Amino acid sequence: MPSPLFADHPADRPPERDTVEALITQARRLRGGLDAVRRESSPDADVATADPQLRWQRALCDLAVHHLDDLGGHLDQLREGLPADCDELAGYDDGTAAHPELPAAPPESEPHESGSLLRRVGSAEWNLLTDEVSWSDELFAMFGRRPSDGPLTLDELPSLILAEDQERLATMVTDCLVDGRPIDGEFRVVRPDSDIRTVHMVGEPVLDADGSTACMWAVLRDVSELRRSQQAVRETGDSLQRQRQIAQTERRIAVELQEAVLPPWRDSLHFPQGGPAALDLAGRYLPSGTSALIGGDWYDALQLPDGKTLLSVGDLTGHGVAATSGMAMVLGALRGMAVTGQQPGPLLGFLNQLLDTTAQPALGSALCAHFDPATRRLEWAQAGHPAPLLFRGGTGRALDPPEGVLLGATTGASYAQCTEQLEPGDLLVFHTDGLVPRRTPTAGAAHEGAERLLALAPRFAVARSAQDSVRIVVEEFGSTEREDDACVLIARIGD
Repeated sequence: MPSPLFADHPADRPPERDTVEALITQARRLRGGLDAVRRESSPDADVATADPQLRWQRALCDLAVHHLDDLGGHLDQLREGLPADCDELAGYDDGTAAHPELPAAPPESEPHESGSLLRRVGSAEWNLLTDEVSWSDELFAMFGRRPSDGPLTLDELPSLILAEDQERLATMVTDCLVDGRPIDGEFRVVRPDSDIRTVHMVGEPVLDADGSTACMWAVLRDVSELRRSQQAVRETGDSLQRQRQIAQTERRIAVELQEAVLPPWRDSLHFPQGGPAALDLAGRYLPSGTSALIGGDWYDALQLPDGKTLLSVGDLTGHGVAATSGMAMVLGALRGMAVTGQQPGPLLGFLNQLLDTTAQPALGSALCAHFDPATRRLEWAQAGHPAPLLFRGGTGRALDPPEGVLLGATTGASYAQCTEQLEPGDLLVFHTDGLVPRRTPTAGAAHEGAERLLALAPRFAVARSAQDSVRIVVEEFGSTEREDDACVLIARIGD
């Protein structure tokens, strides 16, 4: 509400009506596009509540909505000040009313305060010469007062201000009246209904002919919803950052734990040392192409006291530290029981009992085998795991699997064993089921992975070592966009 004392100051030229109309049209179009983004950013309320990223995106959209709503209100005020020669110029309410070029915004985008945005912007003038005070009707509504109660003087105004904000308001008013500084600050108003509103006030001193302050005028805007939206953006952004830090920490721990447990092979490994039937071994872990978390896959080889070699691969369900620590527990138990002379079938039975009785039960698949270098015989058992692939003479086939259910699926499960007679030059490929994307159920994905491995038979036939064969597998599957990680263990039978 400009003071009459401003009459001596030249007024800026009012904006052209067409310019304001163009701005309103642009704002409405942007508002409609933002509503579409809001709906896409949080299609499911339950998902949005659980996902920090979606909560942050929704909070940003809500903040942008409040900014655009306020912009619509300001443009409306600007247009209402122009001469109107058609009815539609008087019909623009709060940035969400019908517009001839754009559809109305959906109900969810309405401001939280009741009434239009115009009623959230008020003005006041305090005349220091006559002690007169004038408030606009909008300001009475903002402060929760009836016009019949009358406006508050500058001395009375702090009675409605939150105690911790009163000093800030006093400083702004003093700087304006004494030093002639413009007002630009916020404070919180406690309404008679105990509702607390955040108000942004801008204003200036009006000077008389002697340069003394004659009155102070101000425009006050209720920015409560805007500040709540900004707070929501900060809180959800902080939550998202914490979640990312937690995820990074979990990944680092999982990687360190995995690296400490899985065999750190960089070249082929030979078990036992020397001998006509020594195994040439190589293994590789292939991380997921889509997930940042480490899974519970493992591969392992261990020379046993009786001269045999333990070969195993497996996969526990889940990702992150829980899956990796579970894998470390299972692999440690498997190694410990294997050195006592247990056969592959009973070994899997004990692992099943271990997973069935742990404090945090888990499911897993596994394959366990003993290779006897003296007889070149392979004894193996499986628990819901893909069978080994045997390559001989340039072709490959999957071994017929014995019966065995997933580890942890049922109490007291028993696991059968199979025996395979191997020959010099044979190549065995053990793998987990995450080699290919799971476009089909797990069994289908495992079958597709086996088929693609079998198709590599001609290349395996000319490979000079187990490590060269692993490189062939990595070339075939390393760039695949897998939803899960995987392991491969290759054993070549010595001549």
